[in-house]
Amino acid sequence: MHQSVECEPVILQRERTINDLLIRLESRGWRITPQRRAIAAVLVGENVHLAAETIYERARVLLPELSVATVYNTLNELVAMREVREVQSGSGPKRYDPNVEIAHHHLVCTNCGRLRDLALRGDIPSMAPERPYGFTVTGIDLTFHGLCPDCQQESTAPQAP
Repeated sequence: MHQSVECEPVILQRERTINDLLIRLESRGWRITPQRRAIAAVLVGENVHLAAETIYERARVLLPELSVATVYNTLNELVAMREVREVQSGSGPKRYDPNVEIAHHHLVCTNCGRLRDLALRGDIPSMAPERPYGFTVTGIDLTFHGLCPDCQQESTAPQAP
């Protein structure tokens, strides 16, 4: 039996800017190189959930000499600093979510892979307080799967003979 949970899009109180991110990183002792600045610029905005290869392609527009290894190393550092979150949305590549300031979950289209931030209202599934299977639970990530509006339209569109 499925329990109904109300969902709503995550609305950021203020748009995260490149300067906000760079100031936070610099205050934590992170050296702001041109490569890191280009990668950070690509990660700014709402509902940004890009794969490393896409981040690489977009950041190379800003800095053509950027290497793919630098992108992966920088993303690993940002994840370790908890400035970016890795999101696994199914069989595709990991995606990187810079929206770490507001607790949220994800909604993924099972057809095209579109990934959106999602806030839950009401009862959120939880576990009994004891340590299941000996685990110490440190967090929870919920991913809802379904069809986005565009894919719903495609699936109901008449097929050409």
